[in-house]
Parts: sequence; C-alpha cells; structure tokens
Amino acid sequence: MAGDEATQDQLDRLAAAALEHYDLSPTATATLINVSENWTYRIDDPATGRRAALRVHRPGYHDAGEIESELTWLEALSADGVIETPPVARTREGARVQSVSLDGLAVPRNVVLFEWVDGAAPTAEDVPSFRRLGGVSARMHEHSRRWSRPRSFTRFSWDYSTTLGANGHWGRWQDGLGMTPDALAILTRLDRTIRERLERFGSGPDRFGLTHADLRIANLLVDGDRTIVIDFDDCGLAWFMYDWATAVSFIEDHPQVPELQAAWVEGYRAVAPLSAEEEAELPTFVMLRRLLLVAWIGSHHTFATEAAELGAGFTTGTCELAESYLTHRV
Repeated sequence: MAGDEATQDQLDRLAAAALEHYDLSPTATATLINVSENWTYRIDDPATGRRAALRVHRPGYHDAGEIESELTWLEALSADGVIETPPVARTREGARVQSVSLDGLAVPRNVVLFEWVDGAAPTAEDVPSFRRLGGVSARMHEHSRRWSRPRSFTRFSWDYSTTLGANGHWGRWQDGLGMTPDALAILTRLDRTIRERLERFGSGPDRFGLTHADLRIANLLVDGDRTIVIDFDDCGLAWFMYDWATAVSFIEDHPQVPELQAAWVEGYRAVAPLSAEEEAELPTFVMLRRLLLVAWIGSHHTFATEAAELGAGFTTGTCELAESYLTHRV
C-alpha cells in the first residue's frame, strides 16, 4: 500500500484552496494537526471566530460514496439521540463531500469540513472513561442493529479476509517492520488461531454489523457532562466486539488492560446485553486488532507519524503478546 505522493506543501495549499468552498472569510487559515489515515487541519477564521476541522482524504482509501455513507450514519446517530457527533459543515453549494484539485497533483482530494467541538480526550488508562466507552459502544451497536441503511449506503468490511487476509485494507501483516523468521512463525500461529476462533464465533447479525471500528479513547471528546464521538473514517461492517479491541489500540500490553476490559464490559452491560461467550472472546479481538496494526505500521510508516514512531518494536511486542495469548488458548 503506497503512501500519498503529494508533498506537505502541496497538501497545505490544497487545504487552503478547499476553504474557498465554504462560508469562511478570506482570512481563514488551515493548520495541520494530525496525519494518520488522512490529513486533518484546524481551521480558524479570525473574521468570525469560527473554528472547524478539515479532513483531507488520502486517495484510494474511500471514494466519495463511501465518505457520504459515513456521514449519513454519523448524522443519524446524532439525530436519533444515540451519541453526540461533530456537525458536518456543507459547502456553499450544499455538498458534504467536496473534491478539490491542485495544479501539480494528478489526483483530486476529497475533503470534509466538521464544525469544531470543544473537549479533551481522556487519558488512555482512565478506568471510568473505559466504563463510559463501553456504554457508548453498546448504544451505537444497538442503533446499528435496528437502523435501516439507505440503499446507497456502502462501507467496507473488517472481516478476516479484509483485515488479516492477503488483500487486507492495510496491507499484509507479514510485511510488518522487523518481521524476522521467528516473528513470522509465531504470528502465523496467531493468525491461524484467530481465524479458527472467529469461524466458531460466527458472524450473524447479532454479532456482526456496522461499527465505528476505531473507537479509541482518543476518539472521545469529553466536555463536562458531554461525550462526543469523533473520527468515523474507519467505520464499517465488523464484529461488534471488535470495537473493544480498537479501544486498547497500541496499549494492548499495558498491565491495566484486564481492569480496563472489566470496566468496558460493565459499562456495556449497563446499556445492552453482552453474553459470556462474547466476553470470553474479547482477547481474540484484541489480538486480531494488534496483528492488523502490525500491517498498518508496515504500510503507513513512510507518511503516518504514529506508525513511524512505533516501528519494528511494535512487531516484537506483538510476538510477546501472541506467546501469552496462545499459551492460554491453544
């Protein structure tokens, strides 16, 4: 999976050009605040005091129809009172997704503008926040089960073939950084065990449906009594329990994870049922996500700062987690 061929200067100029499509003054500025799957800019308009977040999409990940589907679900969750989400700003022509071209770039970029939402993400190891996150997850899953998706709705799946399979969305985990022969052997055993357990677990509509698919603490903003869920860019069809695994992304080896899991389960069950079988398989989904992140780092380290910082050490840590997991489940 290749990165984006655009230079940072080009993307900065494209973000500035995108602002012309919105109800912003000529003095509005775009400041890069994050690079991961996409490029996110903070927008400040000194003439009005308005703030917003501009997401510049990486080409080849989601097309305009898929982005529209994401925004449709995000707005439905908010309109139905399930959770609070950032309002989507429309262009002067009423579009939610805007294509922007720039001289020198062969491929236009899709952009989306969100109204700025105040709040701060809880700390990653905060137990009460995981209890809150469990409740948020349960409400979203209940909505997913009953919501009638529009005919035009299209999002990809996070099943075995599209996560750990040869044509996974984030590339092959076998191409992860620091993949030694010993690492390949232990992670191949892990891959096989995950596949077998998920086949037994099943993917009926009670267990597999539309999910956020990146429901980390970092994607919650808390402002007093308000909890806002952000960053639906990875939302798609997945096992509902996969949302638990995404909650501990990059901290799967933290000694507090069992306590965080217990809090998440408690928060979930305060809102919706969660069977003993589902709870027992939560570690499997953690390992699925962890192995998927090995693939993500391998395919994104050339342009995503977080992937570059994690590097080959993440593969080594994954092998250690795999040894422990397989000892208890094989």
